[in-house]
Amino acid sequence: MEPINDLLAPETLPTKDGFFGEFGGSFIPPQLEAIMKEINEEYEKIRKDPAFIEELAYLNKHFTGRPSPIYHCKNLSRKMGGAQIYLKREDLNHTGAHKINHCLGEALLAKKMGKKKLIAETGAGQHGVALATAAALVGLECDIYMGSVDIAKEYPNVVRMKILGANVVSVDFGLKTLKEAVDAAFDAYLADPVTQFYAIGSVVGPHPFPMMVRDFQAIIGQEAREQFKAMTGELPNNLVACVGGGSNAIGLFSAFLQDEKVNIYGVEPAGSSLDYGNHAATLTLGTPGMLHGFKSYVLQDEEGNPAPVNTIASGLDYPGVGPQHSYLKEIERVNYTTINNDEAIEAFFEISRQEGIIPAIESAHAVGYAMKLAKELDKDQTILINLSGRGDKDIDYVINNYGKKYGIE
Repeated sequence: MEPINDLLAPETLPTKDGFFGEFGGSFIPPQLEAIMKEINEEYEKIRKDPAFIEELAYLNKHFTGRPSPIYHCKNLSRKMGGAQIYLKREDLNHTGAHKINHCLGEALLAKKMGKKKLIAETGAGQHGVALATAAALVGLECDIYMGSVDIAKEYPNVVRMKILGANVVSVDFGLKTLKEAVDAAFDAYLADPVTQFYAIGSVVGPHPFPMMVRDFQAIIGQEAREQFKAMTGELPNNLVACVGGGSNAIGLFSAFLQDEKVNIYGVEPAGSSLDYGNHAATLTLGTPGMLHGFKSYVLQDEEGNPAPVNTIASGLDYPGVGPQHSYLKEIERVNYTTINNDEAIEAFFEISRQEGIIPAIESAHAVGYAMKLAKELDKDQTILINLSGRGDKDIDYVINNYGKKYGIE
């Protein structure tokens, strides 16, 4: 195997055809090929355009509120008794999560291309809220496809999308969750790829979206690297982020991939168990396959169809994963592991009560693994978690299902 630094040189990821090793690419219907080529060409132009860079930087600072801070969890670290735990506070962004980072970029690109409407899927609703926000800002229509199960579970975000002017389309087939929302949004896009722009919500889908979303999310790691070194004098020893499609994780990881002394952990949902259909641990238990126009690790049944998945975290409820994560698993640069539902909820309450920070259930998976890891490490070690979103959207669900256990009647 080649040295890790050679495999991870930024200029080689992805190839011009959108591959990260054997993963990625663009396997799409013929009627979309010209549109995807146009999107790729326009993105390549704007990413080097000083005017676009300046406009996005202005919005990141004055609209989103970047840079998001680094916070040292002294109370939680003390209780765990080991490594020092830090947070990259993406939950403090406007709209409450990391999703706004790429939604602003995609909305500006769509506007530049003359599109009339943004469409997207959403699971936990954070991408939907962020895209509805960006659509309102740039003056585009917006349709958000969301599984009916997630609509009921994440209703506060549904209301926010509607207030912002978006049309929330309920998806009522299959498991009625994130995978089906992607299917429905993709079908709608096929019906009119000319006036619509499908703003994919993670580092998934056909090229150039895994690259483009990663690039917009890379600001997380770029900031964190500078901030952490300024705060502690060193880089973090360990990075931790939750992984569904993988946008928040790759956003943090990207700035540290060539630092071999930095250990990196991606945390997938083990759901209620790691038995078939009870989890969404794609990299842990999946195999290479095709899904939604790209190649990655996929949870599949015996016939090669996407397997059912299940987790309390709607934003992690997906049988695939970004192709760059699949590549990072293959070359053993990132350690992919799991946290189950109960462990995530325990972390949700622990950080809330120790630090006064209520995390999204998705982010609580990362917190849960960091709590475990901290206990195993010495006190001079550091762990930086990407706290990808806040938990406002999850409060009703958590209290209805777990409140009594944690003393809330």
